[in-house]
Amino acid sequence: MSEWHRVTIEIPFASPKHAVIAKQAIEVDPELQIQAVKRELVVEDEKLIVTFTTLTVRLSRLTANAFLENVDLIVRTIAEFGEEAEKSHEQKS
Repeated sequence: MSEWHRVTIEIPFASPKHAVIAKQAIEVDPELQIQAVKRELVVEDEKLIVTFTTLTVRLSRLTANAFLENVDLIVRTIAEFGEEAEKSHEQKS
């Protein structure tokens, strides 16, 4: 019987609102291997915290990498289209 592997990642955001936006964007897509990967997403203050429980170390690495790529895209999107970007565009007008 194989043991499950657990990885927890905490991502700080500029605000709790941004952490919630990231959580909502990520949780709409289920894990592809639901029998081998379990994901728990929570927001605590301005942090998005994810815990992956996987059947193999390799799946832990792959899952964490995919998650971090998604977070990177979300952070860049918030920077481009978020509240600060709106304020900056309003000031230029």
